[in-house]
Amino acid sequence: MELAEPPTFENRDRSDIYDYVERHGSARPSEIRAALDMEERAFGHHMAILKRDDVLEERDGMVRIAYDQEAEEEEFHAEDVEFTIRQARQEDLTGLVGAIREAVGEKTYVDAETIADVVDSEGVLLRHNDLESRIFFVATVGDDVVGWVHLRHPELDKLSHTAELTLGVLEEYRGVGIGSHLLERGIEWAASQGFEKIYNSVPSTNEEAIEFLEAHDWETEAVREDHYKLDGQYIDEVMLAKEI
Repeated sequence: MELAEPPTFENRDRSDIYDYVERHGSARPSEIRAALDMEERAFGHHMAILKRDDVLEERDGMVRIAYDQEAEEEEFHAEDVEFTIRQARQEDLTGLVGAIREAVGEKTYVDAETIADVVDSEGVLLRHNDLESRIFFVATVGDDVVGWVHLRHPELDKLSHTAELTLGVLEEYRGVGIGSHLLERGIEWAASQGFEKIYNSVPSTNEEAIEFLEAHDWETEAVREDHYKLDGQYIDEVMLAKEI
């Protein structure tokens, strides 16, 4: 499923079904049909077409935005850690939000902290509408989310070639290559969508993140002085970018 452009529908009912699922993240078919006050036979017909076209999918009785099933999971072995990197699913939401908040507990990654708050309040991971598209890939150890990479694409013509990226790994899992593999997956996805440039902004106090990105050929494009106020202190924002 390509996210560079939101899907368009010639049929209003199919558009309404998609919009409902996109807003809610996942829902039972009966819930969607009742909310839209749609006749059962017509609803079944439209759902069949949306599934056929890989726009929506149904798993465990829940309808959600269709996820890319190609190369969905990659397994890696590093030292004593075995981890998997894959596209995040709606059911990862709670673990992902918890991982982001734990990873940025020192409050040196404001954008990631904001993303966690937004996703938690909305209850939706994947966004793909007329205003924005967002996608997550996660690193998991067993059933636990231990890292993530997030890309957000504003649906504006003037910014159609760019995407914003955030990334993080729980402290106890750093230093074994998880962050590098997540970053690689995020860049690969962005390139496959036709993006030309990705951005990441962090407070200047987050030296570890800046060094990590610079080691992966990111460059500082600008510094906004005193952009953040953290614990009463004014902190510069470092804006990094990478062409892909």
